[in-house]
Amino acid sequence: MSDTVWLLERTGEVKFPYRLSIKRGEDVLLQLRVQDKWPGARGHIFCMREELRQWPEVIEEVERVPVVSLNRYGKRLAVVLDRATNKRCDFLFLTKRYKTQDGEYEQVFWRTQQGLKQRRPKVILTAGGNPSLDVIIDINEKYPWNFHGCTVERKALPAGDYALIDDQGILAVVERKSFDNMLQNFMQIHNLHHKIGEIEAYKHGAIVVEANYSDFLNPKKQKYYPVAFLAKAIAELSAMHPKVNMVFAGNRKLANEWVLRYFSSIQSHKQDVPHFKVAEVMAEYGQPQETKGGIYFDIKNKVINETPQEFHITEIKDLFPDVDISTIRRVLVDLRKQGALVCTGRGTSSKWIWIKRDNGEKH
Repeated sequence: MSDTVWLLERTGEVKFPYRLSIKRGEDVLLQLRVQDKWPGARGHIFCMREELRQWPEVIEEVERVPVVSLNRYGKRLAVVLDRATNKRCDFLFLTKRYKTQDGEYEQVFWRTQQGLKQRRPKVILTAGGNPSLDVIIDINEKYPWNFHGCTVERKALPAGDYALIDDQGILAVVERKSFDNMLQNFMQIHNLHHKIGEIEAYKHGAIVVEANYSDFLNPKKQKYYPVAFLAKAIAELSAMHPKVNMVFAGNRKLANEWVLRYFSSIQSHKQDVPHFKVAEVMAEYGQPQETKGGIYFDIKNKVINETPQEFHITEIKDLFPDVDISTIRRVLVDLRKQGALVCTGRGTSSKWIWIKRDNGEKH
């Protein structure tokens, strides 16, 4: 998003001499007091959120850089900047309990790719596997893959051969292809495009082939097509369907293993509850600035007209069980920016309090 910028400013504070802001237009997505201009060889920099206390005024602007992307990976907020060096970093938001007293405290660390390499973190994968998955196998699938330790059901699927589900519906779809089956599909490649198009309707999708890419380019293993045709056809599938992963797993066993890990990671990431500030930043960053309609409009009307003076976000979620909580959070954040709501507390247990509704009623 070209209108999102990274702004670093110098302050008069000794311990936190800089203020770092990520702004989208006039809206501040994230504002931190930081100890240096960039983590560099230090590995990480401890930060504090601007709103947690009173700070000295800003003295001067140090740099202003366009933001290429903001993404959430677990508890990390990852940032990519539009410049040649010092372009990738992330912010790790942690909430910990005091050891000698009741309550919790917050820690925010600003880290870079180089710093993470030098520190050799023990955790390599962001999303850990979950052995308890709800998997649907299409009734037409012969000799299906095994998903040991998972809840497996056989039924007709609208797309693909395997699906990961939760209480809100289908999370991911996978189409399984053997080497021979893939070769047959190339005879009617237009139909294959339609099948992949159906998978694209879901947030997560993959075509998993029980063969190596090199097998399709080996004239000794297939004699139906020129090698140049297969190379072009496979590339065309990836180019025309960028939302669907195409994985050449090598054999049946590895294909089964890849899909199990794929489903586990998707579910793990969905169930991972981020720090409330990370969720708030992503909600604001992902929201288009133009006038919104559809489900956003429905949620906003319900919030304005039917919520009590004080309420929790989970109460709105109960009214819209099929809507992702990030969409509901966007509505509440927008109303807060308009001066209609204030928020106290953290996460889903935080309390939203009305100050002024759209009808002019003050509280």
